[in-house]
Amino acid sequence: MNQRLIAIGDIHGCRQALESLLEVVSPDKDDVVVALGDYVDRGPDSKGVIDTLLDLGGRTHLVGILGNHEEMMLNVLFHGASHHSWLRYGGVDTLESYGFDGDLDFLPPSHLNFLQSLGDYYETENHFFTHAAYDPDLPLEDQSSEMLRWYTLTNGMPPAHFTGKTAVVGHTANRDGDIIKVGHLICLDTYCYGGGWLTAMDLNSGEIWQANRAGQIRAE
Repeated sequence: MNQRLIAIGDIHGCRQALESLLEVVSPDKDDVVVALGDYVDRGPDSKGVIDTLLDLGGRTHLVGILGNHEEMMLNVLFHGASHHSWLRYGGVDTLESYGFDGDLDFLPPSHLNFLQSLGDYYETENHFFTHAAYDPDLPLEDQSSEMLRWYTLTNGMPPAHFTGKTAVVGHTANRDGDIIKVGHLICLDTYCYGGGWLTAMDLNSGEIWQANRAGQIRAE
């Protein structure tokens, strides 16, 4: 079987959707799975999502991208940032999933290692992957954290990157549950936590799988 290049959109604590999606996609050791960030916050089981991703990383080549929600959490826990924005945008749900009792040292070592291993981007011959967006005129290694993790496509669709590669991103939730495709850019955030779908796409074949929070599957 040919190697697949599979991207997964924003999970946001939706463990049941993720597990159902992985069951039908069934990644193997020859596949590359790129998780586009925002594993935590808003959904019911952020801890379970990280557990599932750690298990997945033992079975396939998992590439983890840092999302703005992981950035917020890590900044609060380790860099003295104010907790207000994080808690307002889903941090309470994450803390509850870990059984938070007031001790900020609540992350298991394996979870901390995973979060600290996340990259800003991933690049292949024909595609590149970031959490949110990109500056079309800058090399990926020179992109700002604002563009990589915080820029929303509702503020304007960036032109094609100067490399000519197709961008694959998340972050901007499409609430009707459909993928955004504009030729040079694909957005896979399909609003799972809010009643939409969690989406996986094989960039080599174009095959698409989706699961909702209840674990129901639809495929194209």
